[in-house]
Amino acid sequence: MRTHFIRGAIVAIAAIAAFSSAGIAQTGEVARKARPKSNLPFDPHDFSGVWSRTGGDRGMSSRPGVDVPPMTPAGQKLFDASGPGYGPRAVPPAKGNDIVGECNPQGIPRLLFFPRPVEFIQLPNRLIQYFQWHHVLREIWTDGRKPPAEPDTVRWYGYSSAHWEGNVFVVDSSGFDDRTWLDQYGYPHSDQMKLQERYERVDHDTIEMTVTVNDPKMYTKPWVSQKKTWSLLAKPEEYSLDGWNGLPEEVCAPVDEVDNFDRRVRDPAGGVVHK
Repeated sequence: MRTHFIRGAIVAIAAIAAFSSAGIAQTGEVARKARPKSNLPFDPHDFSGVWSRTGGDRGMSSRPGVDVPPMTPAGQKLFDASGPGYGPRAVPPAKGNDIVGECNPQGIPRLLFFPRPVEFIQLPNRLIQYFQWHHVLREIWTDGRKPPAEPDTVRWYGYSSAHWEGNVFVVDSSGFDDRTWLDQYGYPHSDQMKLQERYERVDHDTIEMTVTVNDPKMYTKPWVSQKKTWSLLAKPEEYSLDGWNGLPEEVCAPVDEVDNFDRRVRDPAGGVVHK
């Protein structure tokens, strides 16, 4: 199973040998296409199910460099020092400094932009986002608590709580580890970042999401993302393997990622050949 999955992944990566420093993912549009509007009945307060990103770029904006608020000197310094593997500033992983290339957590909001299925599990006191990629479980509390103002420990995925504003599910988060980026293009954030996600189920098969970053240490004004869309994957065959009827275990393992992906595929595609 692992061999088949890795082989397929390597073929897919090789197919985008647009992973060259000249043209590595100039656009990060997700692969799945949005579906036509559904007329099926639905509960706008029920997000239960497996969803996949089908609309919007894999970054905060519609493409890198668009609608980015002015950075502070500290933010600009960190941005200039970042070496992402995607977009117009892309470099081969061997020359970059994206910690995700060594299987470190992507963090939020970056993981929300990654084009892999996510299961939304709605419980009485919280909503759990179960991400296929990295096999991550994220808790969003709905029991009335607020994210801690001064957490003792920062987290890769922060502290999150939510409430309803009509049919909009509003998630407020803070306490993030500042070693992650906002997206795959190297935009930084500080440990003081406040994040707000707004989700609205607009029909049976579609959720719309926007993300707002409020981080005065890095940006001179809040950054509101491009609107992203999620489509419901109602049939298990749309996301499962081997008839298991569940999300695959797509764990980023350094023994596979660094050797199979970086050294054999991504680096050579960018002109770095290991001997």
